[in-house]
Amino acid sequence: MAVIANLMGLAFLMLVAYSGFSVILFAPLAALIPVILTHPSQVPEIFTGIYMEKMVYFVKLYFPLFLLGAVFGKLIELSGCAQSIVSAIIGVMGRGRTILAVVLVCALLTYGGVSLFVVVFAVYPFAAEMFRQAGIPKRLIPATLALGAFSFTMDALPGTPQIQNIIPTTFFGTTAWAAPVLGCIGSIFILTTGIGYLTWRARRAAGEGYGTGHIQEPEEVPATALIHPGIAILPLITVPVCNLLLGTVIRGRFGPTSTLVLPGLNSPLRTNVSSVVSVWALEGALLIGIAMAAAMGFSELRSKIAEGSKLAVGGALLATMNTGSEYGFGSVISALPGFVAVRDALGTISHPLLNAAITTTTLAGITGSASGGLGIALAAMSTHFVATAHAAGIPLEVMHRVTAMASGGMDDLPHNGAVITVLAVTGLTHRQSYMDIFAITILKTVAVFVVIFVYSVTGVS
Repeated sequence: MAVIANLMGLAFLMLVAYSGFSVILFAPLAALIPVILTHPSQVPEIFTGIYMEKMVYFVKLYFPLFLLGAVFGKLIELSGCAQSIVSAIIGVMGRGRTILAVVLVCALLTYGGVSLFVVVFAVYPFAAEMFRQAGIPKRLIPATLALGAFSFTMDALPGTPQIQNIIPTTFFGTTAWAAPVLGCIGSIFILTTGIGYLTWRARRAAGEGYGTGHIQEPEEVPATALIHPGIAILPLITVPVCNLLLGTVIRGRFGPTSTLVLPGLNSPLRTNVSSVVSVWALEGALLIGIAMAAAMGFSELRSKIAEGSKLAVGGALLATMNTGSEYGFGSVISALPGFVAVRDALGTISHPLLNAAITTTTLAGITGSASGGLGIALAAMSTHFVATAHAAGIPLEVMHRVTAMASGGMDDLPHNGAVITVLAVTGLTHRQSYMDIFAITILKTVAVFVVIFVYSVTGVS
């Protein structure tokens, strides 16, 4: 009964998300459905102590990133940087490679350390302009952004600084460069099949054009006001570079922990710097990027910044609360007996790598979060994964790469926070764009089993 109750909550949330209803409104109800069906007296405690606590934790940690990312993206749009970059890319690559160009820009930023949520805000303005000029339907933009930001550079490509590639290092004693050959093979598979799928979809829609009546459309900038593309791209390069440099500076300045004594506090303020250094570094990098974009496009921004900043703040608030609600939902579900039963049942799969992959991607799908599902899976079963890997002679580097890639597979169900964010930012709905996002999700999931197969046949890592 506990498992069925959990699945009912999950199915309800997926249904309302796909139907276009607010996840902020319905995520608490979806999380509490299994509680109501099994232990109704525990509803107040679980709602306050788990759902609200975890949602607020997410907002506290990530709202500044969403806000700064939204402002950065809006300035890139209003300053004319986006249109300048688009014109240059089309001139070099041609309109026939629009999808590839957008994917590569997203990949560059995420591999450079920019949060995938920030990449959506930053890249959308010129992705929209490129799709408009190339006559490709806007409904394909979310899947294109997902391929560039939510797939191979998130957890497959060796060395990526995204959290999904960092979490396994603490459980397996590995590094971000674990199993580089398998990671590259998985990345190539995802990139080539993903580009192939989206190109096929664009060809099928030939003649449809970009479409009309869309919302959240970037503002067009007159061609005479365009910044030189070599200058326009500087803010996009600056953010990942400063992110890397600031991370090093912050670690050297503060160390793993920090204690601050203020006269108005009853006790010292202690901060675990290790857990927030990546957030601090990216916030600083975005501030520098915002200042640079504002300075370069000052003449264009003077009359637009007030209204543009309001739109950016509204978008950031919506994206943060959507994703925070999802985080709270996943936290409640993962604490319930039905979830534990599913986790334990998945642990009976005999092949070590298949066991790890299926367990991780299933838990990520249930929670609607790659990092959340990965963290839960490894916290509960990493000892088992390590033991079975050692028994089978499988290097832990391979286990690292498989679990990291599996976390970014079936996590992209309709209730996933990144899915909801990219749809909110682009002004599209699940009905318009989710099918193509899900297709990328399937390809990403298949890539995990391709990697397992290659390792089983060749033994390379």
